[in-house]
Amino acid sequence: MEISTQTALNTAQSNTAATASEDTTTSALSSDFETFLLMLTTQLQNQDPLNPVESEDFAVQLATFSGVEQQVRTNQLLENFAGGFGETSLAQLAGWVGMEARVTEPVSFSGTPVDLALSPASGSDAAELIVRNAFGTEVAREAVPLGQETIAWAGIGQNGNPLEAGSYSLELASIRSGEVTDVSAVSHYARITEARQGASGIELVLAGGSVLPSDAVTALRETAGTAD
Repeated sequence: MEISTQTALNTAQSNTAATASEDTTTSALSSDFETFLLMLTTQLQNQDPLNPVESEDFAVQLATFSGVEQQVRTNQLLENFAGGFGETSLAQLAGWVGMEARVTEPVSFSGTPVDLALSPASGSDAAELIVRNAFGTEVAREAVPLGQETIAWAGIGQNGNPLEAGSYSLELASIRSGEVTDVSAVSHYARITEARQGASGIELVLAGGSVLPSDAVTALRETAGTAD
């Protein structure tokens, strides 16, 4: 059974009306639909009356158009799902604001002692904390006790005076029999001041202004003085 030209045009017009209700985020794709319909109607208006478009070809064109439209709707649903998932994750991480995160980012030192998490290499008989400023220059080196999970770093320089406020990178040199066997980044605790949606996912802002992805946090704890 052949499809009449009028029926086809009515179908095309119905599809055009349906695309008008699409969300503004699909305006570019809606424009493609309108272009498709314009080409289709132009084809019908200018076809050879003695050799009209075969009904099978016309049906294929309509099926193609319908398939594209369904794909657009599927993409919309996926985008809405992804957006909702991001909002849920952000809402969950909002509870982290005000807590202290253990991270390996440079320390934002302001004169207040900073809690460091130490993990010397197995078998070490000594360890040293190496402190470098924002330019990579070593400004302090001190022995640290083994067997303590955390220590309070007071920010004392090599001359015995407090370091200036600023950003400092910390490393732990593990020593065995007088030889350095390992040098690793030192984790420290910093207060989370904000959780926000970034270009590549959820970001956390630390006191001092450092910004890092949420998956860079290896541990959380209540801010000192807030525990029950």
